[in-house]
Amino acid sequence: MRIKELAQATGVDVETIRYYEKQRLLPAPARQANGYRDYAHEHLERLAFIRHCRALEMPLADVRRLLNALDAPGEPHPDVDQLVKEQLGRVRARLNSMRALEKQLLLLEASCGRCDQDGADCGILKELVAAAHGEACACHS
Repeated sequence: MRIKELAQATGVDVETIRYYEKQRLLPAPARQANGYRDYAHEHLERLAFIRHCRALEMPLADVRRLLNALDAPGEPHPDVDQLVKEQLGRVRARLNSMRALEKQLLLLEASCGRCDQDGADCGILKELVAAAHGEACACHS
C-alpha cells in the first residue's frame, strides 16, 4: 500500500509517518519500480502500535523501548512494566496540576459577580491585572 493508504488506515498523518521512518521507529518500506514506497501489513501493525502508545501520551523514547521489546519476543523485558509505571506517574502529576488549575479558575470565576453594566469594574479583569503586577489575586493566594 502507498503512504496515503497507510495514513488513512491508521489515522496518522503522512508527515508523521515519514518522521517515524527517519527516527527508525518504522522500518523503511520497499520501493516500487516507480520509486513509491510500498508499505506492508507489518508497517500497518507497527504504526498502529506506535499510534496507540502516543495516544497514551508516551514519549517517543519510551515507544522506542517498547518497540525494541516487541522486536525481541523471547527475551525478558522488566523495563516494560517500569515504563508504564513512569507514564502513570506523569499522568497523575498532570492530573494534580489540572486540579490545581481548576481550583484557581474557580476562584477567579467567583470574582466575576462584581461587574458594572458597562464592564468597567470587572472582578476577573482586576484580578488578572493584579496578578500581572505581581500582587495577590483570588486565584493565587
